[in-house]
Amino acid sequence: MARSGADIGHIVSIEGGIADVRFEDALPSISTRLVTVTQPEITIEVASLPEDHIARGLVMNPTPDLRLGLAVRNTHGPITVPVGDATLGRMFNLFGDTIDGGPQLDGVRRRPILHDPVPLSRRRLEGTVFETGIKAIDLLSPLERGGKAGLFGGAGVGKTVLITEMIHNMVAEYEGVSLFCGIGERCREAEELYREMREAGVADNTVMVFGQMNESPGVRFRVGHAALTMAEFFRDDRRRDVLVLIDNIFRFVQAGAEVSGLLGRIPSRVGYQPTLGTELADLEERICSTERGSMTSIQAVYVPADDFTDPAATHTFAHLSASLVLSRKRASEGLYPAIDPLKSFSKMLTPGTVSTRHFRVARAVRNTLAEYDDLKDIIAMLGFEELSEKDRATVRQARQLERFLTQPFFSTAEMTGTAGCFVPLEDTLRSCERILSGEFAALDEGRFYMIGTVDDLDRQEAQGNAA
Repeated sequence: MARSGADIGHIVSIEGGIADVRFEDALPSISTRLVTVTQPEITIEVASLPEDHIARGLVMNPTPDLRLGLAVRNTHGPITVPVGDATLGRMFNLFGDTIDGGPQLDGVRRRPILHDPVPLSRRRLEGTVFETGIKAIDLLSPLERGGKAGLFGGAGVGKTVLITEMIHNMVAEYEGVSLFCGIGERCREAEELYREMREAGVADNTVMVFGQMNESPGVRFRVGHAALTMAEFFRDDRRRDVLVLIDNIFRFVQAGAEVSGLLGRIPSRVGYQPTLGTELADLEERICSTERGSMTSIQAVYVPADDFTDPAATHTFAHLSASLVLSRKRASEGLYPAIDPLKSFSKMLTPGTVSTRHFRVARAVRNTLAEYDDLKDIIAMLGFEELSEKDRATVRQARQLERFLTQPFFSTAEMTGTAGCFVPLEDTLRSCERILSGEFAALDEGRFYMIGTVDDLDRQEAQGNAA
């Protein structure tokens, strides 16, 4: 396409990751992609129009070639990414370039990364449970097919390990398309995840999109939208179910705060951007199910300083159908996955959604653990022997349940030396019923640690008798 003089501007100011471009004629609109006429192209996304003839934009991929007076071309459109079956099994960056060492996708249809959410009138509610094979999740905080679940926790409590295990368990069993979006991820984590999915044989049905930690805030801020554009194609055009895994939503919020600071906006509460709520909603509301297909999302959410009142955490809570809270105390005790059964929540755990049996068992388990939590202060001050016989039985049972809800993971098998296991919900319910009935009252609580089901206890006892 021939370039007209009206499409060419020149950089007149550079400050940090922000560049001002002067256009003598028509100004580009907000979110338009501007590219330098040099090679390799430098992308600038228009973020504001501060004065006549000036477009202020975020420099997405700065290089030493960026300088004052450099000519910039208006593309008259936003950033686009490739969509279609050719993206399956590949790894991309924000601009739709492959970063897995394979050939670039040429001649593939592309779509703008920014898109309005599906209207409420076209959305569909699924209302069915999405089984993960992880006992603590399926029993106490079941995920919704077509819903959004968040893994909340501070640094080092196991968010990435848990989301990696879900990928292993669900992608292998999942019949739809899976899409992994890494926002602010370490390069090492991206490479390890790509290799693991190749080895597991599930990469051919998965798309991976990364805006890595070493990239500009503009890239980290937009890569989530790029990933959802690819996911929407499979849902709307291919009519397939899509599983979207995002690690980490907090990095998206953090990138938005950096962008806001670069643009000179006055910060809001705790230093976050004043537009935090709308920016997060623009991303989250695109994740929904329609008559054409479902879109289920599992998102890791870093919680700064373990403060769950932080605006990034509270704003994210509002969009989710299930919240899995990871506890540092449980992690320090070696109870992995470190899911706090009393703070985690799922709207699916109601009698009308899950089976009556599931609801009854989950409520009994949670009540037992809650009673134990109330007794911990008394035990700390007076000792276990001062409890009544009934309370002692409750404590023993709760400790057995706490350890039973631990589980060896496939993704950590090489480090722990213990083979991972996938536990169907039916087996989890049956095991919990036997523990709650008092069948194992005389058994040491340590026997329940890192087992699959109580059938493992029966096998251990049979082996012991045979020996």
